[in-house]
Amino acid sequence: MRNRLFWKFFLAYVLIGIASFILIATLGSKMVENSLVETYSRRLYREADQIAASQDAIYISDAEALEDIYDNLKALALYQNSQIWLISTEGRIRLNTSESFDPETSESLPDFDPLDLGSGYYTIGRFFDYFDHDVLSVMVPITSNLNIRGYVSIHMDMQDIYRDREALLSSFYMLFLLLFLIFFVVLVLVVIFIYNPLKKITRGAQEYASGNLGYTIPVRTGDEMGYLAQTLNYMSGELKRTDEYQRKFVANVSHDFRSPLTSIKGYVEAILDGTIPPEMQEKYLNIVLFETDRLNKLTRGMLDLNRMDNTGFYLDITSFDINGVIKKTAATFEGACTAKRISIELLLTAEPLYVSADIGKIQQVLYNLLDNAIKFSPNNSTIRVETTERHGKVFVSVKDNGMGIPRASLSKIWERFYKLDASRGKDRKGTGLGLAIVKEIINAHKQNINVISTEGTGTEFVFSLDRAKPPEASA
Repeated sequence: MRNRLFWKFFLAYVLIGIASFILIATLGSKMVENSLVETYSRRLYREADQIAASQDAIYISDAEALEDIYDNLKALALYQNSQIWLISTEGRIRLNTSESFDPETSESLPDFDPLDLGSGYYTIGRFFDYFDHDVLSVMVPITSNLNIRGYVSIHMDMQDIYRDREALLSSFYMLFLLLFLIFFVVLVLVVIFIYNPLKKITRGAQEYASGNLGYTIPVRTGDEMGYLAQTLNYMSGELKRTDEYQRKFVANVSHDFRSPLTSIKGYVEAILDGTIPPEMQEKYLNIVLFETDRLNKLTRGMLDLNRMDNTGFYLDITSFDINGVIKKTAATFEGACTAKRISIELLLTAEPLYVSADIGKIQQVLYNLLDNAIKFSPNNSTIRVETTERHGKVFVSVKDNGMGIPRASLSKIWERFYKLDASRGKDRKGTGLGLAIVKEIINAHKQNINVISTEGTGTEFVFSLDRAKPPEASA
């Protein structure tokens, strides 16, 4: 990823921080200021309204009465950090709490017209140019008998509001800094628990793509990243085993095809160039025929397995007598048994034993098992085929007294092209596909097949089939 994802996270973090700071400094500042202005203006307006409603304010033209309320209004103004004025209808400032009370030297507001302040209950400005800076002002009329006797005006310096605004914004900046640090910690945790494992997983994917299927992704967390890494590690192991199987498959196929083809080519060339005399040609042509049959059997087995892998089995399930099928299959090996002086002993139930299965596929299973038993049995030995019934299942056993299978090889005999002899010289007729086909057929029937073997004593294969009811006799 070349750290691009990390820098995207980091850039997003910085940009969000800068944008948040600018928003607080501009829009946030304006919102806080407006909120403070609204709060203070309402408070000042309520105070002005209460003063205007008091009986003492009615005597706005009476100097003695104003002097009596001056001290109270000045204390209130100091408490609110503001100025309280009492203004006559002509615009004369009769009382100003920011100055000493002196009715003889009171000032007048030029061009005083309350309508110029607008319809709102507060204004921000210089209040008829009396102030040299902006102030927040509220003004409430003093009425008596429905007549306006004057006005109560309260003024607050906008600099005080600005200071309160900056104090609140300082708290916001501290909160923003705290959140910024918290999000930085979150970013660090994202890097540790998400970005770094993702980087390791990406490295693993690159290794797998380059052919290094033995690479293990070093992520051991218990979250989704760890699960993904474990899945990819498992996948790489399966791919590695598949790759090894493919290489072994190609090597085995090449060997099994090359040997008979070399023999066929050599004997045919020898016949054509006269190396083999005519009286000996029949012998070697029989060898060529034997090798051709072996190639045909090998090709047919490979096609069967490929068809099983791609489309699975189509099973034609019927009820049939397994004892009868065993007798017919054993009879086909009479010639091979006679040549090696091997006898096949059938230990079958006295009555027909019906099973539910594909008769053609089960014949193929029996043929392959008997063929293997004869192939690895010594001369003058016995092969025993037995059927038994237990718990609604029929068990078929094929047992020989041959060389047996080493314990280390028992789990491998179902693999395609696997042969016990490493040199592949003793069993030149075998293809190494027979037991693989047997396993596929039994699995397709959703049944089991087991092997019991002892070196130097013999081997027994046992597979199961579903028991079936005898067909009803026709009237």
